[in-house]
Amino acid sequence: MNHSNYRKPPTGAGPRLRPSENMVVTRVRGIPVETVRGTVLFADLRGYTGLAELLPPAQLVPLLDEFLRVLASATALFGGELFHMAGDGIMAGFGVHDESSVGAADALAAGHAILENFAPIAYRWRRDLGIESGIGVGVHMGEVALGILGPPRRRMTTLVGDTVNVAARLCSRARAGELLFSCTVAEALGERSRDGRSYLQLPQLELRGRREPIDIWCVPAEDRVPL
Repeated sequence: MNHSNYRKPPTGAGPRLRPSENMVVTRVRGIPVETVRGTVLFADLRGYTGLAELLPPAQLVPLLDEFLRVLASATALFGGELFHMAGDGIMAGFGVHDESSVGAADALAAGHAILENFAPIAYRWRRDLGIESGIGVGVHMGEVALGILGPPRRRMTTLVGDTVNVAARLCSRARAGELLFSCTVAEALGERSRDGRSYLQLPQLELRGRREPIDIWCVPAEDRVPL
């Protein structure tokens, strides 16, 4: 894949979108839109439906707070930025405000940290509440649009584009405790991640709503059965 035409954002760019030679900023009906290249990570909680059925809503709050703190801490630790946080998941971007990196290695490291840090929590929930839970993670790298969207007084910067959709689909297909990532992430990383982990390439995956299947990878697991 030829990435020579991608443009990267300036270091330290914040929610205010400013034009420079390293990015493309357009205006659509008065909305500033910045096009950058980066890596998008989705992570969501598996078993939440059973958890919500079993417990009163008020008892869910501290559990979800604990879960979301794991996700937010891992994202921040590896330089990511949260763009969306729901009760049972997040969307984060890596490298979208860093002209020196597309964020693939950082996103993968954050994904591993999320899975590892949540494992003891999942064990405790299983022991104390009888709930089976886990986290699925999906990561994809490519071009995204940074736009400020929403009604007055509720506007926020978010990520939009096919890269976001693919990352979300990979997350939805990941098993509990598993991280799936795309060919663009694998290409950026090379043969191994920066912590020495090797990867397992899986059969091509057809994503709902997308015309062509994509190549996907995961960290090898002994009990991994091809999709």
